[in-house]
Amino acid sequence: MDRLNSKLYLQNCYIMKENERLRKKAQLLNQENQALLSELKQKLSKTNSKANAAANNNIPDLNLSSSSTQNPSSSSN
Repeated sequence: MDRLNSKLYLQNCYIMKENERLRKKAQLLNQENQALLSELKQKLSKTNSKANAAANNNIPDLNLSSSSTQNPSSSSN
């Protein structure tokens, strides 16, 4: 019985040690993941702001062309 308890105790110690090692590895991977996610968000934000600026430059100002069209209220029937 004591032999079985000793064996189980050693297995338990090994499992706890492995669990702690995996927990630390998971923490490091989580930190790396958060850093990469932050970097990706920054790049996407810069890309979106550049795309929005480019899109705004390509949109014609319709108010400029409306001054050359006839004003319906000035026509007489």
